[in-house]
Order: sequence, then C-alpha cells, then structure tokens
Amino acid sequence: MRKFVLGLMYTALLAGANAALAAGPDILSLREGDMKKLIVHDAPQAVSDAPFQLADDAGTGTLADYRGKYVLLNFWATWCAPCRKEMPQLETLQKEFGGEHFEVVTIATGRNSPQGIIKFFEEAGVENLPRHQDPQQQLASQMAIFGLPITVLIDPEGREIARLRGDAKWDSESAKAIVKALVDSRTES
Repeated sequence: MRKFVLGLMYTALLAGANAALAAGPDILSLREGDMKKLIVHDAPQAVSDAPFQLADDAGTGTLADYRGKYVLLNFWATWCAPCRKEMPQLETLQKEFGGEHFEVVTIATGRNSPQGIIKFFEEAGVENLPRHQDPQQQLASQMAIFGLPITVLIDPEGREIARLRGDAKWDSESAKAIVKALVDSRTES
C-alpha cells in the first residue's frame, strides 16, 4: 500500500512539473501593481478557432495564424473608456517587444465601425496595432469574454496561459518584465 501511495505522489508531482514546464517561464513572480490581476492558469487552456475580421477588409483570420509566438490578445471596444486608455500602452509593448517571438493583437468586439476604430487609432497615435474586429462576438463569446477590456496571454502552441480582466497599466515595468521573460524563453529555445 505504501508503494502505491508513493507512486501516486510521484505521478502527481511529475504531472505538476510537466504542467509548469508546458506553461513556459515563471511569470507569477513578476506580477506587481495592476499585473497582480493577471491570472496565470495552472495548465494551458485551448482557445477558440472562431474567425475574426482582419483590418481593412483583408478577409478573416484565426488565432491559429499566430502560432509560434507569444500573443497578448486584447479584446476592446471604441466606446469602452478603460480600453481607450490602455491602447497606447499596448502600442508601447508592441513597439518594444513585437516581432518574431511576440505580438500584441487587438480585436474590437461588438459594434465598432471601422471608421471609428481608424479615427481613434489616429487620435491616440496608435500605428503598430491591428484593427481587427469581431462584430458578431463569435470569438469573444467562445473565449468567455464578458465585459471589456479583457486581455489574454497565448503561448506559442496557441493555448491560453493567463488572463487579465479589466484594464491594466500595460507599459508598466511589471508588464514589460513579464513580456520580456516570455520573449527570452523563445529566444533561448
């Protein structure tokens, strides 16, 4: 019986270690200030494959299009004041870290006119973020996006590893440290 219990404990520890390794770098210890609202999942979770509209009527895309890099996926709307406040901060993250291993993806969900999005981006000085849309809220609904803004961290395998409900200071030192740890984990592998 004792060997059986020890075997179960070993298996549980091994499974936990594998889940932690699968989730990527330890970002829990980097959360400070607003980033303490970032809920890091014990194990990566599947994301929706629902299509969304690409900016400028360029067709549709899915989250699978971003496989191979970490994605900070932000659901927002033009009418959402906290969303508007954090968009220039997300722009800062994209400018500093965007590239082969990381990308900020913004998706306006619900009723947002393309012209309204363009006008807001111009007024806010946002030049490096996509103006994708989810007008029927198909992607948002399948990903349990209720309330805005909500930001989801997706790993290179296309799985959700963390989620932050509400607004946050995305250009804070803590947010940058989290993104840097993710990017560094990709460049080291």
